[in-house]
Amino acid sequence: MFLIGVVSRVLKARVNSMEKLKTEIAIIGGGVIGLTIALRLRSEGREVVVIEPNEPGSGASYGNAGTIADYAIIPVGTPAVLKNLVSLLFDADSPLAIRKAALPTLFPWLMRFAYEALPHRYRHNTARIAELLSDASSEWLELASEIGASELLSAKGCLYLYQTEKAFRAASSDVARRASYGIAQELLNPNEVRSLEPNLPEISGGGVFFPKAINFTDPSKVMDVLASAARQAGVEFVKASVERLSREREGVRMTATNHDIVSKAVVIAAGAYSGTLAAQIGDRVHLDTERGYHLEFDMDVAPVERPVCPTHHGFYFCPMQGRLRVAGTVELGGLNAPLNPRRLDVLLANARRVFPELGEPSRSWMGFRPSMPDSVPVIRPSKGGRDVVLAFGHGHIGLTLAPRTARMVSAILAA
Repeated sequence: MFLIGVVSRVLKARVNSMEKLKTEIAIIGGGVIGLTIALRLRSEGREVVVIEPNEPGSGASYGNAGTIADYAIIPVGTPAVLKNLVSLLFDADSPLAIRKAALPTLFPWLMRFAYEALPHRYRHNTARIAELLSDASSEWLELASEIGASELLSAKGCLYLYQTEKAFRAASSDVARRASYGIAQELLNPNEVRSLEPNLPEISGGGVFFPKAINFTDPSKVMDVLASAARQAGVEFVKASVERLSREREGVRMTATNHDIVSKAVVIAAGAYSGTLAAQIGDRVHLDTERGYHLEFDMDVAPVERPVCPTHHGFYFCPMQGRLRVAGTVELGGLNAPLNPRRLDVLLANARRVFPELGEPSRSWMGFRPSMPDSVPVIRPSKGGRDVVLAFGHGHIGLTLAPRTARMVSAILAA
């Protein structure tokens, strides 16, 4: 009885010490998706609180390739990937790999991924992604102008690089599919590739150039500007991690670190951490985690003028302010495992195959992408009602789709 009394007093003290907050709309997650949604809703006169345990925009929103990839309509799961799935997943040097210790947990996701890579599902998913990406660049140009970040955008396009003639020919089906959705792309022979990017080594294949692609010269600065614009617009930020989410009579209650928050509506935009929260209000989704890596090399002038993807290696060379970022590859391994040095070693070795003169990296990074088996983000009301909106699972196109996602969430909340 004594122990029970002590526990009761401790719990009561914790409840009494928690800061209580009521708001109209709470957004769980302060990455590029959450920040962009917050800014849009605030511009419409809504009262908005963003709940984020870290610095806004400091996760995958910072560590990506910095590309507004409106051409990236092809899902990760394709018939070609399905054909080679086993060898890809268990090859430690593959662009798509898995931590073997995570296999039991990942098995249901992998089975769904394999299904979504079947030809009829691949075509369906491509169409859905293409519809979402259709106006991504124009929406980002508008948003960048609104927040004062236009000078942080570069409009020199993006280049896919194919080392061999066989690889270039094999890409023809992807080229045709993108063309069917009206995506601007130019096929380049090896000489034209060298004219566009003179520092690249000679290849026998060719390239696909996306002339309308836009990239950030510094994703971290863009996130800072976006967060600052949200604050100046009147968005309130709460530095906390939401532990529990439930519907109650007075609204949606969020129990967070030292906070008790009640909101009329909640947007779950917590990236790779969203699945558990969605399940608490009855929405079980096939969300898992891609662990993304990047290396950076400080230099005054990068060896490429635009993002360049050597497709065989599955990463991007990204020219940024004062540095070259080498970003990409996919490792399926969950949220809790430590950084895998092997992935960074592979990234470095492959980068040096293209640019042998690269020295030691100035820094490295690992972060979490929220990944759906079909590569289609979840942007919809909760099954239990529009008082909770799901906005996560963007995978490799979260940065690209942030303004579009904000527009869709706004429409759901206004309905």
